[in-house]
Amino acid sequence: MRGLRLKLIVGVTAVFAATISMGVAQERARARSPAPAGAKLSFIDLQNNARIPGKATIRFAISGMEIAPAGTARRNTGHHHLLIDTELPPLGQPIPSDFNHLHFGGGQSEAEILLSPGRHTLQLLFADHDHVPHDPPVISEKITVEVMAAPEEKPRTVAAPNARVFFVGLQDGAVIPPRSVVRFGQENIGLVPAGTRQDNAGHHHLLVDTDLPPLDREIPSDFNHLHFGRGQTETELTLPPGEHTLQLLFADHEHVPHDPPVMSQKIRVRVQQASAASSPPAAPPPARTASGRTPAPNDAAVYFIYPRDGTRIFATSTIRFGLRNMGVAPAGVVRPNTGHHHLLVDVPTPPLDAAIPADLNHIHLGNGQTERKITLPPGEHTLQLILGDDQHVPHDPPIMSERITVYIGAPAKRRARR
Repeated sequence: MRGLRLKLIVGVTAVFAATISMGVAQERARARSPAPAGAKLSFIDLQNNARIPGKATIRFAISGMEIAPAGTARRNTGHHHLLIDTELPPLGQPIPSDFNHLHFGGGQSEAEILLSPGRHTLQLLFADHDHVPHDPPVISEKITVEVMAAPEEKPRTVAAPNARVFFVGLQDGAVIPPRSVVRFGQENIGLVPAGTRQDNAGHHHLLVDTDLPPLDREIPSDFNHLHFGRGQTETELTLPPGEHTLQLLFADHEHVPHDPPVMSQKIRVRVQQASAASSPPAAPPPARTASGRTPAPNDAAVYFIYPRDGTRIFATSTIRFGLRNMGVAPAGVVRPNTGHHHLLVDVPTPPLDAAIPADLNHIHLGNGQTERKITLPPGEHTLQLILGDDQHVPHDPPIMSERITVYIGAPAKRRARR
């Protein structure tokens, strides 16, 4: 029986192989859709040898032709295919569909892909309604990208096994007004400002409407992850009406959670709609110093997470920023001890008593972003960060990073001495 079964499998395989051969022959005989001579396919904002994260959004551009979904037969149209770590397939047959040949038959012009750390090749290939490349084929340049490994784990500070943090006077299921004072407490662990290294000590972070971040990384700083790096034990929180979650997470001098993590229960609160009679008074105008600028804590600091001074980086690189002892808020949002980033490229520090210019050398991150992908030509460049208030004016005192130097491209070869 075993021998008979093997013969049957071989026989079926032979028939299947013959069918495939016939199909291939038919595909080779199929006429290809013509393409205009000037059609061009390319990646958007992605250069050869770019460094990208493991999860990245890749965008495509086509000129001289139009995009149409698979199955739509129309002259001078087609749809995108992304080739990953593979050579061009036969151009007279439908493009394969697998992990190395991604089809975008819905007419998509971008995709989020996941790649392992290391070097990979990417290439775009346009194809007609039947997934067959055009004649002549419309192909992008084949580029190589380097996928960065995930950020290295930071050593975590040990916490006492009985350490805990908790909300003071706020219970799960509480009903609160849109503007509330939220208070924090801690036991069996010390309270010290960010930047102060001390055993079994740290400072509070409030997580709003979000899950726990990775416990071996620095806690993000944004609207959902509020830092209290000066050792504060309360904050005035403004939330829209509806259901919200709140959770406390203690962290060490580098904003990294302890080991074991010291965190409160995640609680749910319901923010009630304020009536006209009970509405809180309008917010007072933002505080200003004698200079007319928004005040900032003396211990606030802004810095580059990547790159470091003197680093040689790729032409297209993601610049990442860090902020200590202040919060990030979008432009136009008035909130004490907050601001948003500005990235200065190849320019001196602007006047500190006026709004920071907005141009190609003064990049505004007014939505509260903490990173920006930029493309620089080969050579030496300077980068500097300045925090600006709701009106893009530097604080008093100004929160500025050092001006660092980065290099694009290979170093110049030294001439040999004679």
